[in-house]
Amino acid sequence: MLTGVGDESMPNLERIEALFRSRRPGHSLPQALYNDADAFAFDLEAIFGRSWLMVGLEAELPKPGSYFALTLGRWPILVVRDRTGALGAFHNTCRHRGSQICADGHGAAARLVCPYHRWTYELTGELVHAARMGEDFDPAGHGLKPVQVASVGGVIYLCLADDPPPIKDFQAAFAPLIAPHQLADAKLAFESTLVEKANWKLVMENARECYHCGGQHPELSRSFPIEARAYFDFGEDSRIEAFNARMAEAGLPLGPIEGAWWQAIRFALNEGVLSMTEHGRPAVGVPMCDRAGGDIGSLRWAVEPHGFAHAAADHLFMFSAFPTAPGETVVVSKWFVHKDAQEGVDYDLETLTSLWTKTNLQDLALVENNQRGVNSPGYTPGPYSTEAETLAIRFVDWYCARAADYFEVDRARARPAAPKRIHAVADR
Repeated sequence: MLTGVGDESMPNLERIEALFRSRRPGHSLPQALYNDADAFAFDLEAIFGRSWLMVGLEAELPKPGSYFALTLGRWPILVVRDRTGALGAFHNTCRHRGSQICADGHGAAARLVCPYHRWTYELTGELVHAARMGEDFDPAGHGLKPVQVASVGGVIYLCLADDPPPIKDFQAAFAPLIAPHQLADAKLAFESTLVEKANWKLVMENARECYHCGGQHPELSRSFPIEARAYFDFGEDSRIEAFNARMAEAGLPLGPIEGAWWQAIRFALNEGVLSMTEHGRPAVGVPMCDRAGGDIGSLRWAVEPHGFAHAAADHLFMFSAFPTAPGETVVVSKWFVHKDAQEGVDYDLETLTSLWTKTNLQDLALVENNQRGVNSPGYTPGPYSTEAETLAIRFVDWYCARAADYFEVDRARARPAAPKRIHAVADR
């Protein structure tokens, strides 16, 4: 059963499961999975409510009391560094009458104070002050509700489920790849938010392929190898072989590595390109990774259901898509640089952000146009390119597999327990 959804909007799981069963392998999804309110509620519960979500870097919480608040679907969340320096996460909802405690964004506080009636919480979630509540009130029973949190190589992941998917294999495989980028020494240089009038799956399918890049992203195409075959497969290419050899000599692992919901690889950028900027040159004078003369390509990693990131020598770009309605998605982008880099001296924000800002705006137009077409009575699911849309296929297949897992668990939950057998004396 879905949780947190009112009875009046409870999705018909049998209908939703039938939609998934009607999906033709290698093809886009049935229309209702892109625009239906029940399907959206299902996605929040079964997909976003049960996945590890990439939300930022530990470097965004530089000292005890630092926090950032964000909204994931219908969940306001608070990520905090407590007095001991430990990382924690909570539902950003007061245990009095439910007000959001901290506004979305970054801040710092000695304690967390609800703006409504001033209920006050320790950085570890305990309620420490609630005025005029009577002698029989027990503060111990009204602490903030925790959210599962994990740090992988300095990247923060949250999971809203009590029993999140395993993450240790990802930690073990990914940490060595990202370690040379020294994320502990990073800082957030800029953050942008776009509201896209399209279903989150259309946003992510677009983000998982570069079939469209040659015609739609002229700026990105100058640095990003858009002609690579499936999953950054360049075939036999002496330049790529030389790049791989240089990375091995510099002690930079390449990958690829992957699991059911994650993947990562270091790949070469286009000839003569050192960073994913419009001009191909580094945008930041203080590098995050100073190996191989800064010519280290990009370390790209992606997590299902919602994000990807690129770490070049000079900066890191992170993209996350969070659904807010059947036809609306909030896209959050973050740019990180070395903590010692000074804006106006070592980097210019326009130069740093222009490539992905333009790419995001181009993608916004593409996915909103895609949504309008999908909403048409004339829409029929079409075939993906097995050469150019491999990662889009991987994303949709993962989505369908996670849905199938949810339906199986739901059936098991609804199945009556087998009656206990009462043994007769003769059976003994």
